[in-house]
Amino acid sequence: MKNIRFLLLGIFFGFVLTKSEAISWFRIQEMFRFQSIHMFGLLGTAIPTAMLALYLIKKFQIHTVEGENISVPKKKFFKYRYILGGTIFGFGWALAGACPGPIYALIGNGNLVFIVVLLSAMLGVLFHTLVKDKLPQ
Repeated sequence: MKNIRFLLLGIFFGFVLTKSEAISWFRIQEMFRFQSIHMFGLLGTAIPTAMLALYLIKKFQIHTVEGENISVPKKKFFKYRYILGGTIFGFGWALAGACPGPIYALIGNGNLVFIVVLLSAMLGVLFHTLVKDKLPQ
């Protein structure tokens, strides 16, 4: 029962994704065809919002619900890893019409074909788990 707040937050997130049309296959296709600025505007507001949130977390030393420190670890930069990963992610996003965030909202809105996308994403995570020791990290 104590995790009900996370369920409610997830429902709110799905509502926001639906109302902002972030789960619209047509909006996503418009973005990849450079026919509309809608999705670019949506993503363009998400990035500064995340930057502000991280700044405030650091400035006020905000902790998790369990009281642990929140930190963003420094990672070694592998240019080709980001290029390859971003390309694979972009192809998947363009082909499926959804990034991982709204998959549950799409299914919840009755787009049951996205169950295939969810299962494919899970297979991708399983595949990454099997090969991650061989990747530059």
